[in-house]
Formats: sequence, structure tokens, C-alpha cells
Amino acid sequence: MGIVYELRRYRLKPGGYAALSELFDRAFVSPQIELGMELPGEFADLDDPDTFVWLRSFPNMAVRRDALSAFYTGPVWRAHGGAANATMVNSDNVLLLKRTDSDLPLTRDVVRAMASEGMGVMTTCSLAPGGAEGFAAEFEAAARPVLERAGMKIAACFVTENSPNSFPRLPIREGETVFVWLSVFASDEAYAAYRDALAIDPDWRDRVFPALNRLVWRPMETARLRLFPSAH
Repeated sequence: MGIVYELRRYRLKPGGYAALSELFDRAFVSPQIELGMELPGEFADLDDPDTFVWLRSFPNMAVRRDALSAFYTGPVWRAHGGAANATMVNSDNVLLLKRTDSDLPLTRDVVRAMASEGMGVMTTCSLAPGGAEGFAAEFEAAARPVLERAGMKIAACFVTENSPNSFPRLPIREGETVFVWLSVFASDEAYAAYRDALAIDPDWRDRVFPALNRLVWRPMETARLRLFPSAH
């Protein structure tokens, strides 16, 4: 088993983003990294200000169990967990994922370098059980070339990691099958230009998108993100 990722999306109380983002950067990043976790990035949702999105990864599920146990029973969480939870409506919207496009870790340094690109887009595709690997292959063969030609820079692609939750204290969305990709753009204007180019691309409109759309259970979910917003 390779690297496993958590894509975590928290619903916050109105106005809670600033407090959680500041606390997260100040108190939670370094202690988790010291316990063997990697935190590739934190994101602000440009269309939902009361949301906190972040990625966390582990070398394998056993390390995930041990690292999370150490963190959530340790002094940092005891000191600051109450303040973090006070900003949230819920924190259970979590997908457990693995990369399909590379065996290399998606590290904090890699994603921070992408922050200079301006903005990110996270696209989530809900699929039939057992459909993730086939969708990933179709995406790589047919969709990626068209999307990149239109101006998208794809940073990472993921599918569901189906291992049992090794730390049940933190719920995840089990029993779901997804394909997720993270892309980056130099600016909001670059993203708008990409969308315009894709809209008039007959290959995407007539062949690629219909083929992908037949494989998803509901419309693809797209979130526009600001990468490492507290760094700007």
C-alpha cells in the first residue's frame, strides 16, 4: 500500500474561517509533520467563505493510525482542540484517497510552490462502486490532453482508498467511490480563459465530456480554491 491522503472539508460557523486558519497555521501544522504526517496544503473556498479545505497524507494506513492517535491524545490537541471545534458546524466531510498519476508524495513544498500560480480548482467525480480505476484510465487517456491544451495545469489525481478506517475516532465517507483532481491556474483571469477555450473545443464538447459524464453518478463538483490563503 502506498501513500494515503485525506481530503478534509469543514463547514464552519459564519465568520469562523479567519480564526481557524490562524490557529491551524500557528498550532497544528508543525506538530502533525513532526509525527510523520504531511500537510500538502490548506485552501479557502472562493465560493463558500465558511469552509476550510485541507489535505493531509500518511505513508500508509498503519502510520495514519499511530500518528492520529498520538496527535489527538497529545498536548497540542488538548490545548487547542476546543478552540478549533468551536469554529465548526461539522468536520466529517472527509474522503480517503490515493494518487493515480504518481507514486511521489504531494508535499507541502510542492503545493506551496503552486501557490504562485494563484488559484486552484478541486474537481470531484462520484462513480459507481468499482469504477474508479476505469475512470482514471479514461481521464488520463482522453481528458487530460484536452484539459491541458485549454490551459489547465493538473497537480494531482486521486481515487478512493478503500482500506478500512484505521482511526475510527475521525469518521470518513466510507462506501463511496470518487475520482478527484486538483488543478492550478495563474489567475482568476486564466481560469476564465480556460473555461472559454474548453466551451468551444469540439473534442471536449462532443467526445470527451460526454464519455466522462456517462460514468459519473451526479454532476461533477467543482470548488475554486485559494492556495495557502494565509500566506498572501
